[in-house]
Amino acid sequence: MSDQQPTIVLVHGAFAESASWNGVIERLGTYNVLAAANPLRSLAGDAAYLADVIRGVGGPVILVGHSYGGMVITQAAGDNPTVRALVYVNAFAPETGESAFGLSGQFPGSTLAGTLVQYPVSTGGNEVAIGQDDFHGQFAADAPSDLAALMARTQRPITEQALNDSLTGAPAWRSLPSWFVFGDADMNIPVAAHRFMAERAKPQGQRELPGGSHAMAVARPGEVAETIIEAVRSVSG
Repeated sequence: MSDQQPTIVLVHGAFAESASWNGVIERLGTYNVLAAANPLRSLAGDAAYLADVIRGVGGPVILVGHSYGGMVITQAAGDNPTVRALVYVNAFAPETGESAFGLSGQFPGSTLAGTLVQYPVSTGGNEVAIGQDDFHGQFAADAPSDLAALMARTQRPITEQALNDSLTGAPAWRSLPSWFVFGDADMNIPVAAHRFMAERAKPQGQRELPGGSHAMAVARPGEVAETIIEAVRSVSG
């Protein structure tokens, strides 16, 4: 098992979708990579789905989460012996009992709430998306405007429940090596929150990108890929 190259499993967050990793995948070259489609319905359900994906891979994995995807990889990696490392890309790295909503509001600076549109879903509660006119400035300010416009139209909404669900069990970053890469111009998750989460996780690697927006995987795929490759090389010996 130790000689088998791990598969990199990429997990998108709210208001994105699996193709948001395309630029990163291109830069990962010959590494084994899979971009999962995160349901964005509930933390427990999303993590259970990711655990199914991991079982389907059938070998060691490195989990990479963006935004709310960080919540999901932290939950799914708990007590999973096939997970070798965690990479947080502008992502939540929660402690037990913490939610995405709670962490983003713990420090000032997020302007997300004012850009959201919401509507009820048949299973109960609401789901939210970023208004298309606000998407570029809020989510991907350092991406080209035409690309941001396309992202706004293909974004995946998330339920309010998922954003309010809390991590259960011990956080996987306590027992697994982790890497963090985030931008200091993230308008969804304040940079102070990123620094706080990274500091307490004591990561193997940490990279802060000046001017980096929340859509790091799209706007700065090279730096994201470099961080992931660091993790792969570290755990692959």
